[in-house]
Amino acid sequence: MTRLRGGVVTAVATLVAVTGCTAGQDKGSAGPGEAKGKSAALAAVDSLTVKGRAPKTGYSRARFGTAWADTDSNSCDTRDDILKRDLKNVKFTGGTCKVTYGLLDPDPYSGKEITYRRGRSQVDIDHVVALSDAWQKGAKYWDPGKRIALANDPLNLLAVDAPTNRGKGDGDAATWLPPNGAYRCEYVAAQVAVKKKYGLWVTAAERSAMRKVLTGCPDQKLPTGGNPTRAPERFRAR
Repeated sequence: MTRLRGGVVTAVATLVAVTGCTAGQDKGSAGPGEAKGKSAALAAVDSLTVKGRAPKTGYSRARFGTAWADTDSNSCDTRDDILKRDLKNVKFTGGTCKVTYGLLDPDPYSGKEITYRRGRSQVDIDHVVALSDAWQKGAKYWDPGKRIALANDPLNLLAVDAPTNRGKGDGDAATWLPPNGAYRCEYVAAQVAVKKKYGLWVTAAERSAMRKVLTGCPDQKLPTGGNPTRAPERFRAR
């Protein structure tokens, strides 16, 4: 399976049942000072700041701007950009932005094949690091441009099975992992990459959960890419 995930090219995803990881991935390179025997993703966990979860007071989706803002200025909204990236056999209406049909094959969270039809879709676009989780771990203190960037960054977005995603809520790695065990290494690595890129902290329990998953993924690299960490000035949030 070859996928574009989080704005990064993911190479051949040969499933390794024993570890619940993918092999042969090419998502960034190991950083300087990486400990011998650690994957790049696991080494990055140790660079994250550990603090307690702050109160959710003041959070709302509007704090991260209008949903699916076209922050990359390609004339397509972010939701359709991710659908085009993650679905197969995509069909459009009225040009090459508005996705009306496609296949999520497989859905990374459940492992199932999901058919997307606009207006009656079983496909969500998930924020891999949930926005309310980000709010409680640093984003509350950001200026609006950085929050808008996080909400629309392909590195933090993934087309997934809607019912499975809604069971996740705003969980972090300590409270929710994809039922599809073969995707957990890549999923946790993506969370680490987003938190590192934006300077979000993790709780002690979250860091332990990340380490537990990534210890079983000796070749797991860290995703890179996505959009800049500040949205253009024309975008506003409350």
